[in-house]
Amino acid sequence: MHFAPDTEASLHFAVALCNTVARATRSGADELATPAQLTALLDTHRYSGRFDRNERELIDVRQTRERLRHIWALGRDDAAAEVNAMLADARALPRLMRHDGFDWHLHATDSQAPLAERVRVEVSLALVDVIRTAETGRLRPCAAADCEGVLLDLSRNGSKRFCSVRCGNRMNMVAFRERAVTQGD
Repeated sequence: MHFAPDTEASLHFAVALCNTVARATRSGADELATPAQLTALLDTHRYSGRFDRNERELIDVRQTRERLRHIWALGRDDAAAEVNAMLADARALPRLMRHDGFDWHLHATDSQAPLAERVRVEVSLALVDVIRTAETGRLRPCAAADCEGVLLDLSRNGSKRFCSVRCGNRMNMVAFRERAVTQGD
């Protein structure tokens, strides 16, 4: 599955943001607990524009994280309604931009808009493509029973089940042990 590069980048960022919750991290701790952790996440994903780097911004981004996690669990029609609401809330006005070494891509808010609003709008623009192509099934929760992570499946056959190699390996080990116990009976 291929989307435009900015769509894929926004979707990958959304997954990374969503998977900072304690119930989805390797550490078991919320990995978006401080402004410094938020800055590191933004740097990793080359986010541009205004950053306040304060507690209020962190709280707003954490609320956005929960809203995006909710969208990941919705069907196509409900996801479309949420995307439309986020775009309307920001009074989004899409336009093509080229900056910071990135070729033409969409922005729909001012670079000085609050970070959480820019995140919601940029991810919404990416979700527009997912919804229009009827590929919302590519946005799924992790299949590991003990993980609440989300995943983006861009594989050709759409068979990705786990948010990370770690979860896949852990579930394979659980299945192996269950088979060993069953065969030993």
